[in-house]
Amino acid sequence: MTAKAVTAKAASKADTAEWLSGFIPDLPTPFNHQGEIDAEAFGRLCERQISAGATALVVGETAGESSTLEPAERVQLVRIAAGIARKRVRIIAGAGSNATDRAVTFTRAAAAAGADAIMSVVPYYNKPMPQGMAAHFQAVTAATTLPVILHDIPSRTVKGLTDETLLELAAAPRIVGLRDGGGDVARLARLRPRLPATFRMLTGDDNSSLAYMAAGGDGCISAVANVAPDLYVAVHRHFREGRLYQARELHQRLVQLATLLEGEHPAALKFALALLGFMQPSTRLPIVQLNGSAKAELAQAMAELADEYLAAAH
Repeated sequence: MTAKAVTAKAASKADTAEWLSGFIPDLPTPFNHQGEIDAEAFGRLCERQISAGATALVVGETAGESSTLEPAERVQLVRIAAGIARKRVRIIAGAGSNATDRAVTFTRAAAAAGADAIMSVVPYYNKPMPQGMAAHFQAVTAATTLPVILHDIPSRTVKGLTDETLLELAAAPRIVGLRDGGGDVARLARLRPRLPATFRMLTGDDNSSLAYMAAGGDGCISAVANVAPDLYVAVHRHFREGRLYQARELHQRLVQLATLLEGEHPAALKFALALLGFMQPSTRLPIVQLNGSAKAELAQAMAELADEYLAAAH
């Protein structure tokens, strides 16, 4: 490859990933009382986030209960989100699987449905060796021309991406970023100098998101941003413009809510959005709805946040 081609390749990757920053909501999948996708409610969630200033939406991933979605439902979510967005923001489609051929199929289907990027999780349950993980993601990227974001979340997949495997994959032109679900800020500090300058690092942990950005991260794929999008946009704006005290103060107000949402995810997130009137709290087995005491605790945290929400968001 010529020097000119290498430069063009790097520039293309930079352009592709520039939008991958800030607080990006991982949207839940609303279900109606019949257990089907509530398309109207999902559209409202998408529009609310776009209006609040989100740069991208993640659909059909962790918060979206991806493991219980039928292939046609994955496509339906992408089509709804893409239709609502009309290219105002990027649609990142969850397309992962622990079977490589299935991940390839989901990736192609998401692209055909209108996704702007793919999020592909580390294969879960079958505990592949590092070479297997690399081959898995190489097969996914070979199946699409869209940018691919890796999702490393060892608490759900048992085995995570090793540093060396991540560095190998980050050199690929279509792999543009990582959603790091390990909550390890030290890992970011260790890897950032070794990664391509254009590679985007986002945490999946709301509680440590501000510390992650302060250590050189680009943002957060967030559950809490579903509940308080304006507040999260304000946190990022203050941080980006150097007002660290204000960013810290606003972020601290979200910590209790983030902790409660993480504990029973995504049932707690769905209940919080039901309190706000955006959707039913329905889940799919084996996820069940919150019990009474958990509902009361979350409702209290929501009420405390609401007391200062409007003032804090601006």
